[in-house]
Amino acid sequence: MRITANFDSGNIEVINLDNKDDVQLAIRPDEGGEFFQWFNFKLEGVVGNQYTLKIVNADKASYTKGWEDYQAVATYDRQTWFRLPTEYKDGQLSIQVDLDCDAIQIAYFAPYSYERHQDLLAAVQVHPQVSLEHLGLTLDGRDMTLVKIGDGDEDKANIWISARQHPGETMAEWLVEGLMNNLLDSDCPTAKALLDKANFYIVPNMNPDGSARGHLRTNAVGTNLNREWKTPSLEKSPEVLYVVNKMKETGVDLFYDVHGDEGLPYVFLAGCEGVPAFTKEDSARQQAFVDALLMASPDFQDKFGYDKDEPGQANLTVASNWVAHTFGCLSNTLEMPFKDNANMPDLMAGWSPERCIYLGEASLIAMNAVVDKLK
Repeated sequence: MRITANFDSGNIEVINLDNKDDVQLAIRPDEGGEFFQWFNFKLEGVVGNQYTLKIVNADKASYTKGWEDYQAVATYDRQTWFRLPTEYKDGQLSIQVDLDCDAIQIAYFAPYSYERHQDLLAAVQVHPQVSLEHLGLTLDGRDMTLVKIGDGDEDKANIWISARQHPGETMAEWLVEGLMNNLLDSDCPTAKALLDKANFYIVPNMNPDGSARGHLRTNAVGTNLNREWKTPSLEKSPEVLYVVNKMKETGVDLFYDVHGDEGLPYVFLAGCEGVPAFTKEDSARQQAFVDALLMASPDFQDKFGYDKDEPGQANLTVASNWVAHTFGCLSNTLEMPFKDNANMPDLMAGWSPERCIYLGEASLIAMNAVVDKLK
C-alpha cells in the first residue's frame, strides 16, 4: 500500500499505513495554519482489497458541519468522478475504498488542476473575440490571467466574473469553464445576444498559488483573498489588487463571484442588500436575476442560503460587497455545494463538475435576462 499527495493541488499527511482497515491520515493546513479541509491524494494497493481510510484531524477542520452527510469523491481515470462511502464519527472522517484498479485518486471535490487551467486559457484564446491579459504575478510567481471576451465597445455593459478566491472551491472553475465554452459557442443564441450588449472580463482562477499548494481558503502567505477587497496589497493579496485596479479601468455593471460552500447542500446566491445606498432599483435588478436563474436552472433555489445583511451593515472587505458599493452595480456571490444538491440528489456523483458546467451555461441565461437593466 502507498499513499502520495506529491502532485498539483495534493494534500494529505500519512500517519500510519500498517493496517489496511485503519489507515490513518491527516489534512495539512493552509499556510498560516488557520484553515484546512481540502484533501487530494492517490492510494495504490491490491486490487480486490477493501481499505478504510481515516482522516484523524477532521474534527479540527475549518467547517466540521461540512462532514455531515458528506461523501468523498474518487476517480480511476482522472475523468469520471464518483462518491465513496464516507462517515464522520468520533472526530474522524472514514472513507471506504473497494479497490478495482491498482490506483485511485481521492479528493474533497473533483480537482481543477493548474494544467487544466492552462489548457482552458489556451483553448479560449484562439477565438476571435477573446484576448488574454497578464495582470501580474502571484507571490509564488504564477500568472494572474484575465480573459476578455467581446469587442471592448464602451457603450456595452461590462460583466466581471471571478472564481476560486478560495482555491479548494474547485467547482467554481468548473462552472467558469462551462460558462466560457457556452459564451464562445457561435451557435448559441444566448451567447450571441449577450455579446451584442456586453463585454466579459473573466478571472477563471483568482488564487493559483493556493490551488497548486492544495489549500482550502488562502493564498501562498495564508491570506483569505475574500477579505482583502477594501485594502488589497502587493505583500498580502496581489491577486486582488491586480483585479481591483483593472476593474477601476473598465468599470463594472455586473459582478458574479463564484464559490463553494462546505456546509449547505444547495446552490444559492448571496446578494449585496447590506451595502450602503442599496436602492429599490438595485433590489428589483437583484430579484430579476434570481427569478431568471430559477427559471434557467432547476439546480438553483432561493429558500436556503446565508442571512441577508442588515441595511448598511455589509462587510466591504468581501468581493461582491466591495464591487457593489464601489460601482453601484448588480453583484452576487454564487455558492455551490461540496456535497450533493439536496433538492436534486445524485447518489452516484453528488454535486459534480458536469452539473457545475451546466450551471455556468444557465448563468448566462440569467445574465441575458437582466443585461438591458445594467446600464
